[in-house]
Amino acid sequence: MSSRRDFFTGAAALVGAGLVSRAGAATLPEAPIMTSAATQPPPPPPNGRPYNPVVTLNGWSLPWRMNNGVKEFHLIAEPVVREIAPGMKANLWGYNGQSPGPTIEVVEGDRVRIFVTNKLPEHTSIHWHGQRLPNGMDGVTGLNQPGIQPGKTFVYEFVARRPGTFMYHPHADEMVQMAMGMMGFWVTHPKNPAHHKVDRDFVFLLNAYDIEPGSYTPRVNEMLDFNIWTFNSRAFPGIDTMNVRQGDRVRIRAGNLTMTNHPIHLHGHEFEVTGTDGGWTRPESRWPEVTTDVAVGQMRAIEFIADEPGDWAFHCHKSHHTMNAMGHDVPTLIGVDHRGVAEKITKLVPDYMVMGEKGGSMGDMEMPLPENTLPMMTGQGPFGGVEMGGMFTVLKVRKDQKPGDYKDPGWYKHPAGTVAYEWKGEAPAAVRSQSAGGQAMPAAKKTPDVEVTVRKPTGHKGHH
Repeated sequence: MSSRRDFFTGAAALVGAGLVSRAGAATLPEAPIMTSAATQPPPPPPNGRPYNPVVTLNGWSLPWRMNNGVKEFHLIAEPVVREIAPGMKANLWGYNGQSPGPTIEVVEGDRVRIFVTNKLPEHTSIHWHGQRLPNGMDGVTGLNQPGIQPGKTFVYEFVARRPGTFMYHPHADEMVQMAMGMMGFWVTHPKNPAHHKVDRDFVFLLNAYDIEPGSYTPRVNEMLDFNIWTFNSRAFPGIDTMNVRQGDRVRIRAGNLTMTNHPIHLHGHEFEVTGTDGGWTRPESRWPEVTTDVAVGQMRAIEFIADEPGDWAFHCHKSHHTMNAMGHDVPTLIGVDHRGVAEKITKLVPDYMVMGEKGGSMGDMEMPLPENTLPMMTGQGPFGGVEMGGMFTVLKVRKDQKPGDYKDPGWYKHPAGTVAYEWKGEAPAAVRSQSAGGQAMPAAKKTPDVEVTVRKPTGHKGHH
């Protein structure tokens, strides 16, 4: 992390609404930046009221300063370079050196002042998604405020009125700016740290990009056919694992600012949805699930007891969302024998590879890749290729993981007799149609002849 202590020193801050005092906006707080894509351990709050900090997956929380009882933050909207996974980087827009921007953590009742400096080539704003605040602080360009022009700084000030899980993102040229990665996480902790307390609290945003193989900048006008699906702008295997102690109460908060829904699925455990962007759900309204759908613009907080040791998959259950650089015009070739054709093609194209002839695994294919892209399925586990990409990571539950320790413990060591194995005995006889249903529903000895008369319908000409 590095500091921008002298960034915009002496520049006049443009005040976004009348609630901000001139004295409070006279000097700018520091705007720290982060370029590392590793998950940063959560620091305890250095001042202000106490709270239990969250862990931002492959991200960090933004430091603040206290100024006469006001918690002050400084966000820089700027172009950034984000490593999606080793071997691929993207030219994005974000905040303070990263996309998504840093997580903002405050406490219920805090008065918050956020300075936003625009280093983009066009105007921007910030909408505080889900917050209750004065109308002039809501951040919709043209409706609640003028746009923040390049090189200018606006100030937002309001009281964090209710605890919960929120987001921030622009409401200016939204199609471009959000497609370029401008978004961040916001957590308002309860006044009483004992309320809603958990042992581990992970947060991340769901992101999607259309970045053609060999290119570095997303196609901002795409609405449907995205090919890079990420947690906090990181694709598996570049996503960090979530490492917890057996018996921990774990909370995972996810926010969705993509253009489609994501059914988020956890293996090995049941969980309850304990919070949305509308607030905490009442205990009597909860029920156990293993998958929860996070729709566009929604936040979900799930909680569970991590009582089953092991390495458990955590992912979006849309299969193409667990793939990287996925093409949309690949034909299905299952059952097609094209050995003769393949031999002729390889004489012209030595690196040609048949895809999907047997329905086979693309994770085992070793094909040369264009510059700056990722294999569709990748990542190695203790038993071979994991054959996943995109929105996929692992929850690692260990008995000896110390409280507050988020380091990767390595692969799980399975007790003897607890791993699926190959059957070495004689294979059972195949069931044929003559024996279908056994004694209860024997197959007919001969299929009776049936005469079918087909009539062409009249009317409705031109329908297909």
